[in-house]
Amino acid sequence: MEHLIKINLPGGFISAGDLYEILLIAESAGAVNLRFGNRQQLYFSITGDRLEDLELDMLKSEINYEVDEDQHANIISSYVADTIFNYQEGWVREGVYKDIFDRFDHQPQLKVNLVDSHQTFVPFFSGNINFIASGVSNYWYTYVRFPKTDKLYCFPTLVYSEDIPALAKTAEDIILQKKELFYSRTDIDEELFYKTLAKKLNVAFQPVTEPLKLPDFQLPYYEGFNKYSNKYWLGIYRRHELFPLEFLKAVCLLCLKSRIGQIYTTPWKSIIIKGIEQADRNQWGLILSKYHLNIRHAANELNWQIEDICTEGLELKQQLVRQFEEADLRTYQLCFAVKTQPKTGLQGSIILKKDYAGLYDILHTRDFNPNLRDEVIYKQQIKPRDLSSHLIVLCHAFYDAQSNRLQTAPPPDEAPSQQDHAIIYQCNCCLSRYDQSYGDPENNIEKGIPFETLKDYACPVCEAPMTDFSLVTA
Repeated sequence: MEHLIKINLPGGFISAGDLYEILLIAESAGAVNLRFGNRQQLYFSITGDRLEDLELDMLKSEINYEVDEDQHANIISSYVADTIFNYQEGWVREGVYKDIFDRFDHQPQLKVNLVDSHQTFVPFFSGNINFIASGVSNYWYTYVRFPKTDKLYCFPTLVYSEDIPALAKTAEDIILQKKELFYSRTDIDEELFYKTLAKKLNVAFQPVTEPLKLPDFQLPYYEGFNKYSNKYWLGIYRRHELFPLEFLKAVCLLCLKSRIGQIYTTPWKSIIIKGIEQADRNQWGLILSKYHLNIRHAANELNWQIEDICTEGLELKQQLVRQFEEADLRTYQLCFAVKTQPKTGLQGSIILKKDYAGLYDILHTRDFNPNLRDEVIYKQQIKPRDLSSHLIVLCHAFYDAQSNRLQTAPPPDEAPSQQDHAIIYQCNCCLSRYDQSYGDPENNIEKGIPFETLKDYACPVCEAPMTDFSLVTA
């Protein structure tokens, strides 16, 4: 019998020394490979007869872990993207992240996300409690996605950086202690939740004065050697998600030797090493050669979200990547999610969702932005072997629509009229969008119907009234 060991890495980073200690314990327990998860945590497997020894070693080293359980969700963050994917943008920097993580004195049971609004590498809303940097220094939006629902609620106030851990703990306690009100329900009273939380907290809230503006999605290429400032960073991806322990030990030792303090994990199940000096680059190349690790995979293989420890999802991804390669398919600005379980919190521009019969529905988010919550059904009940042909058509349609928009755009020196631009209203609660050029077919609203002329319209995702929508593009 095998046991799955999970260790959370709050914020998605760990010191090279601490990781090396974990690797030695895993190796002593008989593990050969290690995996990283969607929430920037790590996994490895051991046989049942080695479990007692592992538990003793973990206790001695004071390492928190779980065996065949997932009771405590990792806190994920966009710290990994700092300086390399959003260089010199925004106010969120290393010190801000670390100060917040240092104040967490509990292991969350609900999923917590902490992200900079200038990046698109780490998902915005895949957590239950999502903190997103605002335009006001050291203040964050709070979006709660109530467990076992698609209901996303934006607090009417911003929270100060230092108060994030206390807010996360209080919000979690309220949700778990009052499951009959806030857990797996379609009729959640969001105002009651906020009032209950505000009464329990003594923190520095600041009113939201403008809604969050989501950036256009673009997945940066996160593999290989890349230069930034006067240094390099190295991203390492594994096609089968398995990182040999011997390789990772060599990585840790070289980090310690070259005074690189931290190793970062990503939501794309890869690792990133920052701060590599030019003089040390050859040594990193030698490690890759010694362990025969390939880098610079095709971009259409790197833009997938698969459930953790999911053989079916991984095999389907590999099949589709091969077929995309044969078709020489462009997938830039798109990412894909494979959901074999009904409540998986993965996000993607294009989502493959398995049904009870083993068939797949193909959906995509509005505007193909994975951080938008409203999904549009494209095809239903498709056999796995037929998915690639439908996905290829959908990808081509995405680029055709992009091209058409560019061709019909007015010259830059002309001031566009309101009719030349897409008119989009966004729900302030869950960020769903009403695009006049799309309409809302699911609610029998045809293309071209202006938002202002709708009567008794409600958000199709969270049922917020029209008064909770704001004009975001005109």
